[in-house]
Amino acid sequence: MTTERPRHFPPPPPLAPPPGLWRRTPPAIFPPVMGLLGLGLGWRFFGQITGLETLAALAEMLLGAAVLLYGFCAVAWLAKPLRRPGVLIDELRILPGRAGMAAGVLGLSLVAAVLVPYAPGLAQGLVLLAMLLLAALGALVAWVLLAGPQEQRMVTPVFHLIFVGYILAPLSLVPLGQLGVARLIFWVTLALALMIWAASAWQLARRVPPAPLRPLLAIHLAPASLLATVAAMLGWGMVSAGSAVLALAILLALVGAGRWLLAAGFSPLWGALTFPLAACGAAQLYAFGAYPAGVMLGAGLLLAASALTLTVLWRVLQAWARGQLAARTNAATA
Repeated sequence: MTTERPRHFPPPPPLAPPPGLWRRTPPAIFPPVMGLLGLGLGWRFFGQITGLETLAALAEMLLGAAVLLYGFCAVAWLAKPLRRPGVLIDELRILPGRAGMAAGVLGLSLVAAVLVPYAPGLAQGLVLLAMLLLAALGALVAWVLLAGPQEQRMVTPVFHLIFVGYILAPLSLVPLGQLGVARLIFWVTLALALMIWAASAWQLARRVPPAPLRPLLAIHLAPASLLATVAAMLGWGMVSAGSAVLALAILLALVGAGRWLLAAGFSPLWGALTFPLAACGAAQLYAFGAYPAGVMLGAGLLLAASALTLTVLWRVLQAWARGQLAARTNAATA
């Protein structure tokens, strides 16, 4: 009697990714690019108030490079929803995706602010488009959260980007003469920021966020900084000074908790550190730029933001080029 040997069935070959360029572009590329745009705007204003023409020219060169980089990243990411619109919902189901998509939309508002001196009409169209896209993004995020599990419906610092991000629009609207709209945006976003700060403080007192997500807490610095800047642009000196002091207090708290905040080591979420620090430096210049100490403080913060932003941007772009960033941030595939 002969016994048959068991047949060997090799595992099927791994599925090859579908052909096509930029099918898994991660939204995590946008936060450090947003930081670069904010950094350039901060240095532009520093050049204006100090009269340093060489520095002002360098700031414009930096802004030009940042706009080109933003445009490239936007085209690379838009290839996904153009292939499969449902990828939008997939991106919004995870926190890095929500943060990255919000930063991508807000980057358009910053591009508009860059273009105000060169193409006012285009800048006005872009800032309007950015506000409409942000409203649509907010509606989608609300739907995703309400349709998802209960444990995902907590308030996160990313809510500032999605629901308070309209505060970037006055950076273009004020120079374009749209003062009424800018004032309305200021007060509405101030109320929303206060609610998000309060909810976040209540949650932080009850639950310590996991180490990988802690860098997102730096986003709490951005609304106070931008409120200070916009208030100064609207001529509200005392409101600007109070917001700038609040921004400094938040920054000092973040620096004091720096080791705890960055305990997980470098990750793409460090992009959330870049724009708030640049915005805080600019806020000090807008609020206290009439005083030498204010100029020095703002310049020091912008220098720190320059080192941080360029380092994080380089590492994020490296990870994207090597194909690692999408996997590390669980980006959706079109």
